[in-house]
Parts: sequence; C-alpha cells; structure tokens
Amino acid sequence: MTIYKSEAGARLLRERYLEALQTWPVPREEVYVPTPEGETFVLTSGPPGAPPLVLLHGSGSNSAEWVPRIASLAGRFRVHAVDVIGEPGLSAETRPPLGTGRYAQWLDAVLDHLDVPKAAFLTSSFGGWLALDYATRRPDRVAALALRCPVGLGPMKKGFVVKAVLLSLLGEKGRRKSVADTIGADPDSPIVAHQLLVSAHYRYRTGPFPVFGDAALGRLTMPVYAVAGAEDAMVDSATTKRRLEAAGAVVDLVPGTGHYIPGEADLDFLTRTVANGDFTP
Repeated sequence: MTIYKSEAGARLLRERYLEALQTWPVPREEVYVPTPEGETFVLTSGPPGAPPLVLLHGSGSNSAEWVPRIASLAGRFRVHAVDVIGEPGLSAETRPPLGTGRYAQWLDAVLDHLDVPKAAFLTSSFGGWLALDYATRRPDRVAALALRCPVGLGPMKKGFVVKAVLLSLLGEKGRRKSVADTIGADPDSPIVAHQLLVSAHYRYRTGPFPVFGDAALGRLTMPVYAVAGAEDAMVDSATTKRRLEAAGAVVDLVPGTGHYIPGEADLDFLTRTVANGDFTP
C-alpha cells in the first residue's frame, strides 16, 4: 500500500516540499543514495572538513523541518539531512518492520555512501527512535545523540487519540484544535496548517513504536542529550527523562511545552561535545 491517500495528494505534498527547499538558506548538495530499502534523498550543507552531523526528522515530515535551523548548524558541522524512508519526502516509500535490524542496515548504507564512518545525530520524535535504534546496534558509528522529544522510551499516551477522534467530528475547526493540542502549538500557526495538509494526504505509521529495553539503553556509550516537553500529549516525558538519565544521558524537561519544542539547546550540547574532544569522526 502506498503511503499516500491519492496520487494527487502525493504530488501536492511533493510540490510543497520542493517549494520549501527553495528557502534552504545555505549552499547544499542533493544526493540520492542507493540502499537496500530503495533510494534515499540527502541534503548536505556545511564545510567538508567539519564534524559530520546527521539530521533525522519526525514522522509525517521531511528535511524541510530543518530549514529554520540549518544555517546555524551548517556553520559548525558538515550536515547531512536525511529524508527518512516511508515518510513524505523524496526517499523511497519503504517501511521495514520496526524493531528489526533493517533500519540500521539502511543507515549503514547511507553513511557508507556519504563516506561518514561516524557521526553525531540530531533528531526529532520518530527520528529519535531511529537514532536510538541505530546507536544501540552500532554504537561505534555514533559520536553523540541530541534527541528532541524522542519516542521509544515508554508507551505512547492514548488519551490524545480519543480526543483527536472526538474533535475531528467538529469539522475543520475541531481538526485544527486536535493537531494544535497534539503537537503543542498555536492553532493558527503555520506548523499546524502544514500538519493538517499532511494528514489530509498521507498515511501515518500505525501501531506502537517498540520500547527500548534497559539492556539496549545500556549500550549507549556516547554522550546523549535529550529535550522534551513536560506537557507532551503523545509521549510520557517523565518516563523518557527517568530512563535516559538512568542510562547516563542529560535530559531537560521544558515546562509548559508540548511535542513541538522551540530553541536550540541541543546545538549547545553538540558544540560542547566537539570542544571537549568527545566528537571523533
């Protein structure tokens, strides 16, 4: 089954993505990487000799998510923004089963093609699950993890699903409030408008994300920083904090904030990691 609800919807989301990439504020290279899961689209920016940084966006998104931040990131790192497979970007629609080794093999192929033996990862939501999965399987290839509202540390909250269904019965206004409440953003923000457009044409992944066990988290030998919203409607941020801190990570909970987290505290972490010599490509 295609990840899109219609061919017209797929074209529309692709057009919007290409329009968003026109606002990419720094020079970039565009690469289609061959992998066992199909072609993967990667945007690369920043000085070739800088420490490598891999960006993994969230579910229902693509690398346009990083447009507001790419200028500051590319000023310090060689940034590789990866369109995750099975998401509404320019990569293959393949969705291997979660919890298998196929996502790690996919990232192996991406990094090998880019000639990146080891990199730091900056991620958002589902991208955090992918990075954690990779780091627990390939710790020697991960220099540092900066996770924004990661999933996979505890069960997803169920109340937001029921609320979303009820609000959807109220038409456009209800759907807008549902999305706003879920991600923790203003109902009139461009972020909410974009998510409404995506949800109208894209099939989100179904089923729970596998939760990482303590043994897996014990394999996180690299520096780890996470930031999560204390009022996240989808993720139990308190459990995220408790479990990651038990594994040696530094975790910040932002009061009054949901799944969408502004700010660049993770950039400070990544910069300090480089300055301390922990970041070894």
